[in-house]
Amino acid sequence: MMEHSDKIYVAGHLGLVGASIVRALQKQGFNNIVTRKHAELELTDKNAVDAFFAATKPDYVFLAAAKVGGIWANDNYPADFIYQNLQIQNNIIHAAYENKIKRLLFLGSSCIYPRNCPQPIKEEYLLTGALESTNRPYALAKIAGIEMCWAFNRQFGTQFLAAMPTNLYGPGDNYDLHTSHVIPALIRKMHEAKMAQSKEVIVWGSGTPRREFLYSDDLADACVFLMNANEEKYQGLISSKEIAPIVNIGCGDDVTIAELAALIAKVVGFTGEIVYDASKPDGTPRKLLSVEKIAQLGWQASTSLEKGLGMAYSEFRLVNNQYSISNTVLA
Repeated sequence: MMEHSDKIYVAGHLGLVGASIVRALQKQGFNNIVTRKHAELELTDKNAVDAFFAATKPDYVFLAAAKVGGIWANDNYPADFIYQNLQIQNNIIHAAYENKIKRLLFLGSSCIYPRNCPQPIKEEYLLTGALESTNRPYALAKIAGIEMCWAFNRQFGTQFLAAMPTNLYGPGDNYDLHTSHVIPALIRKMHEAKMAQSKEVIVWGSGTPRREFLYSDDLADACVFLMNANEEKYQGLISSKEIAPIVNIGCGDDVTIAELAALIAKVVGFTGEIVYDASKPDGTPRKLLSVEKIAQLGWQASTSLEKGLGMAYSEFRLVNNQYSISNTVLA
């Protein structure tokens, strides 16, 4: 288990996930957290990453650095998504092995699972079917990261674990309509529509897909919980030669995009019409993670969707009112 004085490197500390992990660590009394901004450390540069690890010698690593985005970004920049994510995770995982890191937690995504697999999605469903085409390059990069953690564990006895969060939202989210995910996109769009007294908001897709959403601070709490697991429980997660070292992290409930949009409209105070553009892609029909494994370890999410959306909107109003009005929401 981590000691408060242990050196903990959080890769991607300025992103939604990484920033939440830093807050969770600080809240729990960890006082030796190592971070580097992109200008200080280029994670796609193997030599730079190797030099950083050799100089800092962290005890634990949270690998939250990644190139992420919604449907539009994945569709328009597929090469960036696969190349950059592969480079980042390859460099960090290999450097963690070479520098004998005690434990590493690799953050993946629920998009690693097949498009049409049974619901709720269990960890063992990985690689049992075709992926969703709209984010396949990103998903394949994350699958490679899981396989790399597993391979290093088997060959070298490393202590690498992969956490697969569901769809995330929270403080520090990305509200750019071309690259954001559905919740920040809808929050921004409905806020702007309310301020402009618009009569409608356009949402991509039919509104029928079901999605599960987790507040980012809940994810961070789960990540620290996993890294702090006692040796017996942790080994039970990473030592199998038949099952990849994956733990799903979610809340166990989902909603349709239409239900989500209605809830965001309520939180924001938008009273106009929500119009669905069915000519735009829906993505995977449903993605609900099975959280049985982490629940058995003793963790569960604590933030309801409505409460989390309220907190996210409050933060948006404080930080993100500089965005200009636009006419399309990416969902």
